[in-house]
Amino acid sequence: MPHAFVPIGVVRGPRQGTRQDDWGDVECRIELSPAELEPEATLGLSDYSHVEVVFGFHLTDRVCRGTQHPRGNPDWPRVGILAQRAPNRPNHLGVTVCALLSVDGLTLTVRGLDALDGSPVLDVKPYLPQFAARGAVREPGWSAELMRDYF
Repeated sequence: MPHAFVPIGVVRGPRQGTRQDDWGDVECRIELSPAELEPEATLGLSDYSHVEVVFGFHLTDRVCRGTQHPRGNPDWPRVGILAQRAPNRPNHLGVTVCALLSVDGLTLTVRGLDALDGSPVLDVKPYLPQFAARGAVREPGWSAELMRDYF
């Protein structure tokens, strides 16, 4: 069954283009919408050090439903779109854990969110380590190489 998502806010930050590395020190604001959320929606959020942000890749209209080389790099293997975190995914959704620096009403200041200025925010959740991976984590070598300078 199709779902229509209504953004609850927007990202306001320095990144305008689609550069894909060096996100670790980038600070931005998430301006939550008073039309979608009551002022108390962020009550207690400042007790957390990190949040998970679900956002839309609003500057891409390409969609991959099969395989591609990550970042178009032929040195990396051709893999399915669901085996990578590229923005041209079927629903153009991004999910990132980032540091929560401050909460001021419906404005959140975060660091390390790899979203561009104007990206629609669909949800914000407190990061709980209990939801992180349990047990050993494995990944292919190309993804470790791709992420080396990402954050």
